Amino acid sequence: MKGGNDLSEKTSSLTIAEKERFMQEAISEAKKAGAIKEVPIGAIVVLDGQIIGRGHNLREESQDATAHAEMFAIKQACEAIDNWRLERAQLFVTLEPCPMCSGAMILSRVNEVYYGAVDPKGGTAGTLMNLLEDERFNHVAYVESGILKQECGQLLSNFFKKLREEKKLLKNQQKD
Repeated sequence: MKGGNDLSEKTSSLTIAEKERFMQEAISEAKKAGAIKEVPIGAIVVLDGQIIGRGHNLREESQDATAHAEMFAIKQACEAIDNWRLERAQLFVTLEPCPMCSGAMILSRVNEVYYGAVDPKGGTAGTLMNLLEDERFNHVAYVESGILKQECGQLLSNFFKKLREEKKLLKNQQKD
């Protein structure tokens, strides 16, 4: 046990209805990204039942590899409470966090992490590995996956399907 941060002590503090309501807010952020042709991933940070941080992917627009939804949501949340520690906060994200975002969650001490769709190629909250529940770090978060996973996954599937169709159309137009 590290400073009262034993994984066995971690449980969800939210009801199913609250989890789904907050994930809907993350989905709204993801739709903002999709509307500007960014990969539709959205995140929010919640503290005491209030949303204190929001973000969506902006990698293409900013040409910044670190412009992930979670990074924006964490930064905004820290600014909202004027503290880098988000010890009682929950983070909701539509896609399983990558190593960078999981690292930011550990460093900012996010208490609970909820995500929708799994990321088989880059997920580090249970799929490829689980950084957030690794007790070797000085902070451990409660992690729960599958919150509105169908809707979260469908956003991504639809986005990439449309992208492939547009590329195919462009390729066919170039042949003519």
